[in-house]
Amino acid sequence: MSIDDQSKDQLYRAIISHIFNKHHAENPDGFIFLRDEIISSATELGLPRPGNLGDLVYTFRYRKDLPESIKRTASSGFEWIIEGAGRAKYRFSQVKLSRVIPREDLVTIKIPDSTPEIIQKNALGDEQALLAKVRYNRLIDIFLGVAAYSLQNHLRTTVKGMGQIEIDEIYVGVNSNGQQYVIPVQAKGGNDKHGVTQTKQDILCCEQKFPDLICRAVSAQFMGDERIAMFELAVDDGQIKVLREKHYKLVPAADISRKELNIYSRME
Repeated sequence: MSIDDQSKDQLYRAIISHIFNKHHAENPDGFIFLRDEIISSATELGLPRPGNLGDLVYTFRYRKDLPESIKRTASSGFEWIIEGAGRAKYRFSQVKLSRVIPREDLVTIKIPDSTPEIIQKNALGDEQALLAKVRYNRLIDIFLGVAAYSLQNHLRTTVKGMGQIEIDEIYVGVNSNGQQYVIPVQAKGGNDKHGVTQTKQDILCCEQKFPDLICRAVSAQFMGDERIAMFELAVDDGQIKVLREKHYKLVPAADISRKELNIYSRME
């Protein structure tokens, strides 16, 4: 981590801790705070104002864990999350602990790599590289067993009751029976965490924006050894649940052996 990144991380942690401490004593089960409190907290702490107020909240919603001083106040078996609560409003809530971690006992399925070399060479960052590999290799189609088409990536929109959100990519699809789907996709680097917040917002957005389509939420994550874990996710009783999980590795077609093809033929 560069010194600049480290300074930003320390700034973000100090401000979010200040906001939490200001509200938590009177509202131990959760509370709403305003985006403007980021500015006032920085001023009260004598710290510089963050250049991007939204990035501070986004960081703790999707990228990084909350400070330990906040995490240890959660009830046993629960954790704190930050949810959107409307325009420029956010909510600290406690939800049951849930973690989505790739299983170690799954077969890795080799798929002939169709990623254009120029894309592989010039992809900017893990997230963009992952979304490109998923798109060019039709991994949504393969994973869900539907014909899927990328509708839009990095969709920023407003969801009623949550405020502004961003979805990494949205697909629409159809199966052999004519059932139609909307498929929000999360892209996760190796150290990124799967959170109930993003899955919940993706599903709610699709229910509001595409009420006639069946929503199937998917997350793709880079693993070690150039593997890609694919999850179909749902939210049940405030917890993130895995409905389906597969692991893929993109390789030259000649690297897939007859023995491996035989193994795949016996899988569900």
